[in-house]
Amino acid sequence: MSKDEVSIIGKPVKDMYGTTIGNVLGTLTHIDGCIQTVGVDCGSEGLKQIPYDQIVLQGDVVIYVPGWRMDAQKILKEKRLTLKRLKALMGIISENDATKSDADLIHDTYKTKLMELDEAESKVRDELSTRLDELDGQENTVKVILFDAKVQFKSDEISDYTFESVKKQCNNLLERMSHERVEVNNVQRRIEELSLECMELTQPKKEMIQESAVSYLDTSGNTLTEHENILPEPPMENSEPSMQTTIGAQNNYDGSTESS
Repeated sequence: MSKDEVSIIGKPVKDMYGTTIGNVLGTLTHIDGCIQTVGVDCGSEGLKQIPYDQIVLQGDVVIYVPGWRMDAQKILKEKRLTLKRLKALMGIISENDATKSDADLIHDTYKTKLMELDEAESKVRDELSTRLDELDGQENTVKVILFDAKVQFKSDEISDYTFESVKKQCNNLLERMSHERVEVNNVQRRIEELSLECMELTQPKKEMIQESAVSYLDTSGNTLTEHENILPEPPMENSEPSMQTTIGAQNNYDGSTESS
C-alpha cells in the first residue's frame, strides 16, 4: 500500500456536493496489494464499501464520486471518440473512393462499437432516471422536515434558534441536491446530443437507399413513371380532411385532362 493510500485512513468522506458520508475505516486489497474497496464508517448506517476508483483525496477530505457519474463519463468519452474516428473514416472514403473496400472493415468495427455503447448507454440512462427519482423523494422529505419545524416554532414548541438551525441545515441540503440535479440533467443532455449526432452520422446512408427504392418502385413492385412521382402541392391552411378532398379533386382533374 502506497503512502497516499495509507493517508486516507481515518479521513472524513464527503460526496461531491459537500454532504458528509462518514470516515474511512480501512481498505480491502487484492492479492497483489492493490486497493479494491474502501470501507467507510457511516455511523448508524453501518459500513459502506466504496470502490477505490470512486474516491479522490482533496486535502484532508476524501471525495466520493457516485457510480452514475463514473459510468456516464466512460460512455461519453468512448462514444465521442468513436464518433470522431467514424467521421474521420468517412472523410477518408469521400476523398479517395478506392480505399472504400479497406475502410469498410474498420467501419463495421466502429458501427459494432456504437451498438455496444448504445446498450451500455441505456443502463446509464436508467441510473440517471433512478437518481433523479431518489432526489425527488429526498427533497420532499427535507421539505416536510422544514415545514414541520416551522409549525413547531409557530406553536412555541421550539425556540427561534432551533428553528433557524433546522432551516439552515435543510436549505444547505436542498442546495446540494439542486446542484446534483443540475449535473444529472446536464449529463442526460450530453448523452442525448451524442445520440442525435450518432443518428445523423449513421442514418443518411440508409435513408438514401430507401428513398432510391421508393422513387424506382411503387408498392406493387412496378416502375413508377415520371408523372406518378409528381405529388400535388399541400394546401396552405386547410385541415387534414380538406387535404384529402383536394387530392381527390386533383386526380379527377388529371383524369379529365387525359380523356380530353
